[in-house]
Amino acid sequence: MRKNIFVVLGVAVLIFTWSVSSYAQDKIGFINMREVIQTSNAGKKAGDEMKRIADRKQAEITAMERELKAMKDDLDKKSSVMTASARAEKETAYQKKLRSYQILVNDSNEELQKKDQEVFQKLMPDIMKIVRSIGEKEKYTLIVDVATMPVPYFDKSKDISKKVVDEFNKR
Repeated sequence: MRKNIFVVLGVAVLIFTWSVSSYAQDKIGFINMREVIQTSNAGKKAGDEMKRIADRKQAEITAMERELKAMKDDLDKKSSVMTASARAEKETAYQKKLRSYQILVNDSNEELQKKDQEVFQKLMPDIMKIVRSIGEKEKYTLIVDVATMPVPYFDKSKDISKKVVDEFNKR
C-alpha cells in the first residue's frame, strides 16, 4: 500500500514537472487588430474616406433636422388657429418627414457600418499573413487578438501590433 502511494506521488510529480516545463517553452503574443487597421497607412486612408462619407451624411441629417424643427415649431405656433383638417394635414406631413428622417439616419448608419466591414475584410487577409509570418519567424505558440477577445490582463511588452503595422506599411 505504501509503495503504491509513493509510485502515484512520483508519477504526479513527474507529470507536474513535465507540464510546467512545456508551458515555459510556449511564447504567447498579443495583437489589437482594430489598432493595426486604424494606424496603418491603408487604414488611415480608408478612415479618411469614411470620415468624408460620414460628414456628408451628417450634413444631410442636420439639414433634415432643421426642417423638422421648423415644421414642428410652425405646427405648435399655428395649431390653435388652424382648422382640424389643416392641423391633421400638417401633422401628417410632419410625421412623414420624421419617418424619412429616421430612415435616413438608419441608412446612413448601415452604410457606414457596411463600409467599415468592407475595409476590415479587405485588409484582414494581408494583415493575417503578416501576423502568421511574425509568429513563425519569432516562434510564437499563440497570438491573441485583444480587440475581439476580452483579456483582463496581458503584458504590453508581448503586444506585436506595432511590428505588424510597420511590416504592413512596408508592403
